[in-house]
Parts: sequence; structure tokens; C-alpha cells
Amino acid sequence: MEVKRNRIKDMPQSDRPRERLIKFGPEVLSNSELLAILLRTGTKDLSAINLASNIMHNGGIDFLSNSTFEELSSIKGIGMAKAAQIKAAIELGKRMRGLRSQEKVKISSPKDVFELIGQDMRFLKKEILRLILLNTKNYVIDIKDISVGSLNSSIVHPREVFNEAIRRSSSSIIICHNHPSGDPEPSSEDINITRRLYEVGKLVGIDLLDHIIIGDGCYISLKERNLF
Repeated sequence: MEVKRNRIKDMPQSDRPRERLIKFGPEVLSNSELLAILLRTGTKDLSAINLASNIMHNGGIDFLSNSTFEELSSIKGIGMAKAAQIKAAIELGKRMRGLRSQEKVKISSPKDVFELIGQDMRFLKKEILRLILLNTKNYVIDIKDISVGSLNSSIVHPREVFNEAIRRSSSSIIICHNHPSGDPEPSSEDINITRRLYEVGKLVGIDLLDHIIIGDGCYISLKERNLF
């Protein structure tokens, strides 16, 4: 006897993700329901909702955000077309968040920095040094990625940091990087790089206000710890 799968079209219209989104807005949908809308169809044995639920259960947003195209497309029921849709949607979301976060944002504390970029950086699998450029009133001018990989003096050169700041007529800067381990405790190299950049900043007239290390839902300010 053939088992009938739980297809979306067999559900009452009021329970279908797309219809609920149209009527109530995307905010009321779960992550699985939002993903099911992107997937549109499932497999022979799984509906789009079941497939989306399995993905969320096994990896969640973290997996979707960091997985490669090959990893996504290898999942049964995803394939190349659905993988491309998912990666495109995630990238579009990141770009839109970046635009919003740079509009008239004033940095007054380390918490402001964490709220600006913390959620994006906490899921990164590699260390990234990110530069926040500020004007004379501490409003964000721009945010730039400077380097990828474990921070050390050989790959983080003051020239790269301050060239960008000078080009954009930045009055001051904040540097940030993530620890993929989730523990934001600064290393000796983190401290040494910060002190080096602070000294160069004084020479060129562009203040280094802080170095924020992003962990898994937490952060450490080297300025607050008086480490430079």
C-alpha cells in the first residue's frame, strides 16, 4: 500500500506557508516554513515542509549561511537549482542587512558595534578582520573586510587598514574580527596587532577607537579592558 506524503497542496490553505506569508507577513513564519517557500517542492517521500524541517533540524541557519554550493546541492531533494535559490536568497539578505546597517548608524559603545555586525560575524567559519570607518561624529561611513584567516602581523598590515581610512576621509576607525571557536578572549597576537595599529593611527591622525572580538553571541572590547 502506497503511503501518501504530506504535500503542501493537500494542506488547508490557511496552513500553507506561502498563503500565511501573504496574509500575515513573513515574521510569523518559522525558519522551516520560510525555507519551504524557497524550495517550493520536496522529494518523492518528503514534502517541501518536511525537507525544510529536516535541514533546519540537522544544520539550521548556521548551516545554510556557511555551507558551500556543493554541500547544499548534494542534499537529496535540493540539487543545483534549489541550492542556487537558497544561496542567492542568503546573499541578498546579507547585502540588504549591510545597506541598512550603514545608514546613519552612530557608534557610541562596543555594544553598538556588536549590534551592527555581531550577528553576521558570529557564524563565519574563518577569521575575518573587518574595518568600520567613522566620520567626525562617529557615524558609520563604510564597513570593509581587510583580511581573511588567523590574525597575525604578516597578513594585517597597517598600510591596508589606513589606506582605506585615508581614501574615505575617515576621522576614526574601529577594527573587529571573529573567533570561529565562539570564545572572544583575545590572544597575545590580537593585542599586539591592536597596539601596532593604535600607534600608526596616532601618526597619521586617524584614531583607532576600539578592537572588538566577536564570539558566539558575545564580544570583548580591548578598549574596555585597557589593552591598548
